[in-house]
Amino acid sequence: MDKPHPIAHAAHDATGNWRAPHDLVDHLESVGDLAAGFAVHFGLEWARIAGRWHDLGKFRSRFQRYIRLASGFEADAHIKGEAGKAPHSTAGALLALERFGVAGRVLAYLIAGHHAGLDDWFGGLRERFENPQSRAELVESLAEHPPADILDAGDFKASLGNVPGGKDGFALWVRMLFSALVDADFLDTERYMDPDKFASRNTWPPLGNLATLFDAHMAKLSISAAATPVNRLRADILRQCRAAAARDPGLFSLTVPTGGGKTLSGMAFALEHARLHGKRRIVHVIPYTSIIEQTADVFRDIFGEAVIEHHSNAESSPGDETAASRLACENWDAPIVVTTNVQFFESLFASRTSRCRKLHNIVDAVIVLDEAQLLPPEFLQPILDVLNLLTRHYGASVVLSTATQPALASRQYFDARQSLRGLDKVREIIAEPDALYAALERVTVQLPRDWHQTTDWPKLAETLAAHDSVLAIVNTRNDARALWEAMPRGTLHLSALMCGAHRSQVIEDIKMRLKVGTTTRVVSTQLVEAGVDVDFPVVYRALAGLDSMAQAAGRCNREGRLDGKGKVVVLVPPKQAPPGLLRQGENASRDVLHDIPDVPFTRAKFAAYFERLYHGCQLDKAGICDKLFMANKKLSADDLAVEFRSAAECFKLIDDEDSLPIVVRYRGKNGQNGEIDGLLGRLKQDGPQRWLMRKLQRYTVSLRRGQALALLARGDIEGLLPGLYVQVSEWLYDPETGLNPEPILLRPQDTIWGN
Repeated sequence: MDKPHPIAHAAHDATGNWRAPHDLVDHLESVGDLAAGFAVHFGLEWARIAGRWHDLGKFRSRFQRYIRLASGFEADAHIKGEAGKAPHSTAGALLALERFGVAGRVLAYLIAGHHAGLDDWFGGLRERFENPQSRAELVESLAEHPPADILDAGDFKASLGNVPGGKDGFALWVRMLFSALVDADFLDTERYMDPDKFASRNTWPPLGNLATLFDAHMAKLSISAAATPVNRLRADILRQCRAAAARDPGLFSLTVPTGGGKTLSGMAFALEHARLHGKRRIVHVIPYTSIIEQTADVFRDIFGEAVIEHHSNAESSPGDETAASRLACENWDAPIVVTTNVQFFESLFASRTSRCRKLHNIVDAVIVLDEAQLLPPEFLQPILDVLNLLTRHYGASVVLSTATQPALASRQYFDARQSLRGLDKVREIIAEPDALYAALERVTVQLPRDWHQTTDWPKLAETLAAHDSVLAIVNTRNDARALWEAMPRGTLHLSALMCGAHRSQVIEDIKMRLKVGTTTRVVSTQLVEAGVDVDFPVVYRALAGLDSMAQAAGRCNREGRLDGKGKVVVLVPPKQAPPGLLRQGENASRDVLHDIPDVPFTRAKFAAYFERLYHGCQLDKAGICDKLFMANKKLSADDLAVEFRSAAECFKLIDDEDSLPIVVRYRGKNGQNGEIDGLLGRLKQDGPQRWLMRKLQRYTVSLRRGQALALLARGDIEGLLPGLYVQVSEWLYDPETGLNPEPILLRPQDTIWGN
């Protein structure tokens, strides 16, 4: 009796019957070809061999008995050997080490990690490969005589002489190859397991079609725009962005003061640059989830379903999310991707398959880093290293888009630990940014006469109450609540203690009040400074980083409608910001602004501020570069021992270890919106679903772990699912100020203002 063909996968058809099995040899050849296509610009043959050898362990009889038993193809399989799953991802890795020696570690990382993720060498793969069971997996697999075409590496030479970026780029190169392999494996498996799902992928329009849609949208805006000086400047910024797109790919800066139309002008540059230089997609990266949705909505209004929004809080529902958009979030094969700093950069340093899968689709992309000044200083060195690699070796163009350009050029200090391997040869898109700053200057800034003289909240509240329309921005959630409590009734409050749905409602209320001229007093944290298009005649800003204060000024006389200039007042708050980046920003601002006689928000001041700020920070606090040997090491045998898993665990832009998410029962400003109750009801009835959990993110607030556990102990919140806590006590969420671990029993303004 002929031996049956080895099986890679098995699946039911639509009727519930087992369909013909997925032939293992076909799977290996297909994955090899797909992976090679994905890696054509950075390691075609490496990826092809990884694809052909990744499931070599499935040839072993143990795995074939398991798959036939699990699928019902062979009813007596259980009497022939062990039950349970059979490991299969080590055989190909060991074969690579035998064939190619130390250089084979590249393939070993990829193959051994194609399910569990890239591992460390020491404390991970080395010990795994030394295990006798791993050796047995290879021996047993080869004993089944896989086809020679699968095992044959041809004339492939495992040379490390052409690694993109050499020693500094080795870790990213391995991740790129890993991305090509795991995406190819996922796609070929999906093609067999779920052909309808596979067929719904990659149905996107070409970027050229999107450029036509964009031009039509901008022409419509131009016709309806009032002939104001600000709009004329915006039109010129747009023109310059389109003209600059012809420059060679690489690093760019787009330096435009707040309110100058950076978002749409940056998209104009990206579309034209992609058309002229053959770029495959545009990735728009935004620092905060609180503003990503409105940016994605702007782009969807122009480009329709060609835009995917990928971040932890992406709101979706069964009706809003298409099959294509869900699938594109897995591997970013859409033409326009809108994502966050967290998703983008953590993916570039990830080890898990789900995070790494998309990386090969960043190759030949135009990457727009919106609000680039918010790149986290404590991870700045590894971030700049990877941006340099992407632009020099992977065909990417990067645009640093901001009103307050950070000082990212290389610099050397006597203390080498403070030196920076920066972004050099960055080309500015705007011809005369200093002249643009002068032309868009719409405010006067009043700095403290005495940087040591503080202003307490009751005193500030009296000053703010004298204005009909005023915005006050403070540094912490506690400060916002303290100032708001001292304000007259009707004052609006914004902070991260409010869920996303609540903040969105308040922002809409603010815009409507300003439009009709109703009294509008607002107390907010810095969340209002990025992407929230409000326009106040007067803004008060607590001392903070110079970039934050400039962003606050961008909320004053934003459209230039006042007869004169708007007024921005900088004050010293009652106490310093907590230790850390906020306080470092305060101190750097004091150093830069002390005794200055002129305008504080100039490009020269921003450069001096950021240099001072970065000099006071650890630019690789978690030691990422050492784990990935991105500098100061030779590409030798010993140095191929990379700590992929450890680096990924350390590269966390948001430290969520000390916080817990709480779903709050926000029912709208009138308490009549029952959406949250309906969502929680669906959760209890149907269990967690992707669209439902993302929708609930709009009603989620994070609290420090100690505060959350105290609420849990008192019964004010309950654990609905593992890791998911839900508000129980009605008093816990205030309809004006949001989540309140300690109830407000008496508002001081009830007596101060006699309301």
